[in-house]
Amino acid sequence: MLLTRIKGPRDLDRLSQEELDQLAAEIRSFLVDAVSKTGGHLGPNLGVVELTIALHRVFDSPKDKVLFDTGHQAYVHKLLTGRQDFAGLRSKGGLSGYPSRAESDHDVIENSHASTVLGWADGIAKANEVLGREDHHVAAVIGDGALTGGMAWEALNNIAAAKDRPLVIVVNDNERSYGPTIGGLANHLATLRTTDGYERFLARGKDLLERTPVVGKPLYETLHGAKKGLKDFIAPQGMFEDLGLKYIGPIDGHDIEALESALTRAKRFSGPVIVHCLTQKGRGYEPAVQDEADRFHAVGVIHPDTGLPVSTDAASWTSVFADEMVKLGKERKDIVAITAAMLQPVGLKKFADAYPDRIFDVGIAEQHGATSAAGLATGGAHPVFAVYATFLNRAFDQVLMDVALHKCGVTFVLDRAGVTGTDGASHNGMWDMSILQVVPGLRLAAPRDAEQLRAQLNEAVQVKDAPTVVRFSKGVVGPAVPAVGRIGGMDVLRAPAPEAARPDVLLVSVGALAPMCLEIADLLDKQGITTTVVDPRWVKPVDEALAPLADRHRVVVTVEDNSRAGGVGSAVAQALRDAGVDVPLRDFGIPQRFLDHASRKEVMAEIGLTAPDIARQVTGLVAKLDGRYDSEPAAAVD
Repeated sequence: MLLTRIKGPRDLDRLSQEELDQLAAEIRSFLVDAVSKTGGHLGPNLGVVELTIALHRVFDSPKDKVLFDTGHQAYVHKLLTGRQDFAGLRSKGGLSGYPSRAESDHDVIENSHASTVLGWADGIAKANEVLGREDHHVAAVIGDGALTGGMAWEALNNIAAAKDRPLVIVVNDNERSYGPTIGGLANHLATLRTTDGYERFLARGKDLLERTPVVGKPLYETLHGAKKGLKDFIAPQGMFEDLGLKYIGPIDGHDIEALESALTRAKRFSGPVIVHCLTQKGRGYEPAVQDEADRFHAVGVIHPDTGLPVSTDAASWTSVFADEMVKLGKERKDIVAITAAMLQPVGLKKFADAYPDRIFDVGIAEQHGATSAAGLATGGAHPVFAVYATFLNRAFDQVLMDVALHKCGVTFVLDRAGVTGTDGASHNGMWDMSILQVVPGLRLAAPRDAEQLRAQLNEAVQVKDAPTVVRFSKGVVGPAVPAVGRIGGMDVLRAPAPEAARPDVLLVSVGALAPMCLEIADLLDKQGITTTVVDPRWVKPVDEALAPLADRHRVVVTVEDNSRAGGVGSAVAQALRDAGVDVPLRDFGIPQRFLDHASRKEVMAEIGLTAPDIARQVTGLVAKLDGRYDSEPAAAVD
């Protein structure tokens, strides 16, 4: 096999055109076989095989920087840079599903958030210029979907300002991000895909008009004098050229020879160049090509021959939300939904099918989505903006200054909150409950089970004068966790025996960690430590009943699937201080560091966010309060 002989990009230089085509076929077979066993981003990588080969033949990585926006299409890049052990893809100790600096000097951008690559490219190109590195080049690959993001156009504005600073922008145009790309830019690129070119149009027009009596020739001259306007109408690459960017394309993104020719010309140019490549997401794998939803953008473990899942999961948090949104849409005509190019992943496909006039896909533009939601609310609708928790970070200013400041009734639904695991550092939704704590008036719910998700989503959309947030985890929703009582707005999940004069521990359980918190209480009970477990349901603002309840306990413990810095534990501590309640508090959550990819269970164990770890520390704290910390070690908790 040719693929096994590729240890680095320069090994590609020795291959003939026929061998390159063979290599492309081998890579596709490898990807289908490997990713079907582990899960991962399949469709995007099948679409960039020839493009990645051409990039590494033309550019000399890692001296030249080959950058990938988002990074979910970098599997081919990994294979060509010496990483062909995909057995542990996205697993602890195995390859990351995205570029990773720890893996290779060929990898640059790790953040896997879309629309950032052109900003990176602009900065690296500037550094090359400042430091006199004339033999260093930058090639940035960005999808047509990512070009819907505002950051991409901010970068283009800066890139175009330097006419003599070399930089190659490769537009990987497959008409999709997750699903089909939408918006004005998508229409623009679609025109480029189908146009014959304005020069040929003018040639045909000249022949026709010159044969038209009297007015023909003057009319042609008028049109030719307006060539710029006509050019923009017939071949809108003029939009890029008006920015000062040279344009090459469209190029067949599956023709290695044509790609190399275009990239070589672009590399030789002394300024910024756009190379527009047409590719097919999922190419070469029929189940992916036939998948209209997202062309197998991301898959779990599948049968390689059929593309069908090996196992069917139980109901997910996302599916519960999806069904409840359809119900809400039927009950209230003012409910509208917003997605940032992720209709299917965030569970809004059913709503879109049921109410096609009330769904708005803003593209990969979370900032615009949040501000547009403020406008929708001001106009009398109640928008529900569903987005991954990690991506809401990008719209913080808009949540603060557009939605909250104007007291707009907008509901943000945060999917994949907390530790997500296999997608790595940039996809963990571990910051939302910290950054949103500072937003005045915002109310934040963390449902513990499916029933509470439905209930709290319904409560959220009733709020008309402030932003509301409902956040939930990735994956399968757990069993129902019934309440045994209610104190204020909080559900009591476990209460000590009535004869307990002053229980030892008040355990504040946040969201989906409720089953684990009940397990902690069981372990503490075995040590003779009495525990009350409460679910605040709405973690912001802190329930007024919490401080008096805490005052009746010896220790307060908070457990959250969020960063410890500025999270729910910090908010509870402040509320206790403000109420004059002087009770020791321990907050358990995610430490302030970026977490490597691994399963959720493995990550939780690594950071000590498990029932035995927490119970052991709480046992030690209670022992210290009892005065037996130094003289009598706390019993082990298994």
